[in-house]
Amino acid sequence: MKRKIYDRLLQWKNESKGKSALLIEGARRVGKSYIVEEFGKNEYDTYVLINFSNTAPRIRNLFTNDVHDIPMLLQKLSNLTATRFIERKTLIIFDEVQKCPRAREAIKFLVEDGRYDYIETGSLISIHENVKDIIIPSEEEKVKMYPLDFEEFCWAIGDEVTVPAIREHFESRTPMGDDVHSAFLDTFRRYMIVGGMPRAVLEYASTKDFSKVENIKRQIIGLYKEDIGKRAKANRRKTAALYEAIPSELSKHDKVFNLSDIDKNGKFSNYEDPIYWLEDSMIVNTCYNATEPSIAMGLNTDISSLKLYSGDTGLLVSLAINSDESIEHKVYIDILQDRLHLNEGMFAENMVAQMLRANGHKLFFHAFYKNAKNGEKDKNRSEVDFLVKRGNKVSVIEVKTGKSNSHTSLDYVMDTYSKQLGQCYVLHTKDLRKDGNLLYLPIYMAICL
Repeated sequence: MKRKIYDRLLQWKNESKGKSALLIEGARRVGKSYIVEEFGKNEYDTYVLINFSNTAPRIRNLFTNDVHDIPMLLQKLSNLTATRFIERKTLIIFDEVQKCPRAREAIKFLVEDGRYDYIETGSLISIHENVKDIIIPSEEEKVKMYPLDFEEFCWAIGDEVTVPAIREHFESRTPMGDDVHSAFLDTFRRYMIVGGMPRAVLEYASTKDFSKVENIKRQIIGLYKEDIGKRAKANRRKTAALYEAIPSELSKHDKVFNLSDIDKNGKFSNYEDPIYWLEDSMIVNTCYNATEPSIAMGLNTDISSLKLYSGDTGLLVSLAINSDESIEHKVYIDILQDRLHLNEGMFAENMVAQMLRANGHKLFFHAFYKNAKNGEKDKNRSEVDFLVKRGNKVSVIEVKTGKSNSHTSLDYVMDTYSKQLGQCYVLHTKDLRKDGNLLYLPIYMAICL
């Protein structure tokens, strides 16, 4: 399948010319191994992929016993993998490099040797046990890989037209028209159900059978749960509880994660490591409360007030169904026919979070108490869904899936912080339209933000 990250790999190869290694981080089953192997096949005379999940001990031992003699290490590696290494024309791939920290540390010396190119892939790269007692090489360039975005999904199903048209209408601020909008929204809803995990997308592209797609997504969820059980160490129970609770927390009107829902004595300090584990694994996208909607959002963050979105919306759909399999058919039909109720609107909001993250945005929301007329603060907390930096301004984004057109929280923020805000958006399931300072966009145009 065509992936946008391939162009980033080409850019690295052409610009680096062996002076740095590329480290690709991403969740398990997101397609890291596939894309780097395709890159090796297409762009080099020879390549070798060393998967540290199952590589032979004698290869693993090279990075402990022979790192002092890089030419000898490379000669042995060539012999053990039965691969001819050609100067400046061979790619060496360290797959799942977090499982062999010494190989990652050796990147410094391998890059200094300069004869070959190196790509590393991995998940949980920053977890303590994966970097303990090693020096992180400064010769790494890091890039994150996410599930297929909406455009990549369209490519996979043979659609080269939809997203260019979406971008054209976004730039010109013109409506799509009822028929085109309806068709594009239908494609987007299917993407919402299938998600962007490559195996699930490939199955849908081949069969159009949601039940077969569902089986694949459940296998991936099972793999994530196994990872949590094996690799989250002492925090595995808390980490598992957080992951399992994502659908129920997002189904609330206030989607801020309430630890007391899973632990009556839950404190943020006790769950900080499990949250970090899920974030570093890229299983979840974490959205923090910015106390002020300014370009310095990272400096004005209440880290104890957060939302946990699934890294892939298709997996969120399946995770929600896992808790109640009787709703599987109903959820699919409701999404496809635009009958989302309040608790099912979480899929749309999760989709926007996923698309913003894939576009390189860190995720922030803004929660606040409106000032009442008597000068006292309103007891009811309000919030806007997302804040994103665009130049030296901040755009506020609200996601609306119901019939209500009310956006009092957004209006309040726009009035209060008008000097700090740029264009603000309401994402909904209807066509593009303008209303004063607000731009209403069909939800699939989140790919343009």
